[in-house]
Amino acid sequence: GKWHMGVNCKTRRDHCHHPLNHGFGYFYGMPFTLLNECQGTDDPELAKSLQDTYWFYTQMIILAVFTLVIGKLANLFPVKWKIIICLAFCGLLHFISWFSSYGFTKHWNCILMRNHDITEQPMNLQKTTSNMLKEAITFIERNKHRPFLLFVSLLHVHTPLITTEEFQGRSRHGLYGDNVEEMDWMVGRLLDVIDKEGLKNTTFIYFASDHGGFLEAHRGNSQLGGWNGIYKGGKGMGGWEGGIRVPGIVRWPGVLPAGTVIDEPTSLMDVYPTVVQLAGGAVPQDRVMDGHTLLPLLRGTVQHSRHEFLFHYCGVFLHAVRWHQKDSGTIWKAHYTTPVFQPEASGACFRGGICPCFGNGVTHHDPPLLFNLLQDPSEANPLSADTEPLFDSVIRRIRRAVEEHRKTLTPVPQQLSPYNNIWKPWLQPCCGTFPFCWCHEENNK
Repeated sequence: GKWHMGVNCKTRRDHCHHPLNHGFGYFYGMPFTLLNECQGTDDPELAKSLQDTYWFYTQMIILAVFTLVIGKLANLFPVKWKIIICLAFCGLLHFISWFSSYGFTKHWNCILMRNHDITEQPMNLQKTTSNMLKEAITFIERNKHRPFLLFVSLLHVHTPLITTEEFQGRSRHGLYGDNVEEMDWMVGRLLDVIDKEGLKNTTFIYFASDHGGFLEAHRGNSQLGGWNGIYKGGKGMGGWEGGIRVPGIVRWPGVLPAGTVIDEPTSLMDVYPTVVQLAGGAVPQDRVMDGHTLLPLLRGTVQHSRHEFLFHYCGVFLHAVRWHQKDSGTIWKAHYTTPVFQPEASGACFRGGICPCFGNGVTHHDPPLLFNLLQDPSEANPLSADTEPLFDSVIRRIRRAVEEHRKTLTPVPQQLSPYNNIWKPWLQPCCGTFPFCWCHEENNK
């Protein structure tokens, strides 16, 4: 499914970021992420505000050239043709430089790969669901006689909500509901195969989401990004519960008791040590591991998560810290930085498309906003020293935990720098002779 970690580092075929270079033995899916551009019917999603800025500058250059030409022809002011031609050429280079990155996103980014080979460029979204489901099922059938790890990262539920005709209009909740129903059907098909192959009691299955609903995703009056209930905020917000609190569903018949509800804070970082323990391995001991195995919690041998503190980042910026106080069971949350909602009371960043992590789009809090999540899960009423006797001691303890946490971090290059995000032709995966990159191997089969 969706890898979203990229492919190459220095050349078009070095595959340094590819799944096969990070422990997986087989890959089928998107090396990047799913964008509105992949469908081509919605507003552009990739760096939309930046594209708007580039297009504005392009229009200004066109207007300037047009004005100079009219002025030259009408003898309104003296200007050399060389200057006009030079300005027009610079404007053309400016347009080509940004439009090559964003105008051809569907061809550059919306591709399917099997191992190192590109099978569709651009991908046929109407067939992607059946293709990915087929690949997952055949993987299970190929490996049913030996231990296997199957990681299925569905393109559902994600804008632009690619939904096959069979499921369109089935839900009372519009296109988003249709997409959820199709995802539910896909998961059901995979579970049916597990059961049919006699793997039900020997297969650990974990289903979860990576973030809360995308509140800013709209098409007209239709909400496309889901709903986060009582929780504030959503996707892209590093601290608010609506962006980070998601359900997890675990199935392992014969080992884990059915119908058990565990209301303890865990993390997707726990998946790795859990899988390692299931496989009989050991996690590396030469570094600090942020995750903990879930098995003791799931089996009931312990009652509380090992996560005393969870650090909630937006990009590289620490926005909030959660403290699960062991002696009292209280869950505190301190917000050091929060996004500025647009409009102010909307609970989302509708003007920007998604909330920023830094700059003028955030507010820094000193002292931090403090909430008791057991009493106020909606994070509606921040506490203070006047309303909470433990305010100062809680803030001091969380601040000390942040200092200890930062000592364990190793600086790395800024992955989200402008240079790392611009399109680089020499790294572009291509199934033909660059720049003529298109193929549909799946359709030919």
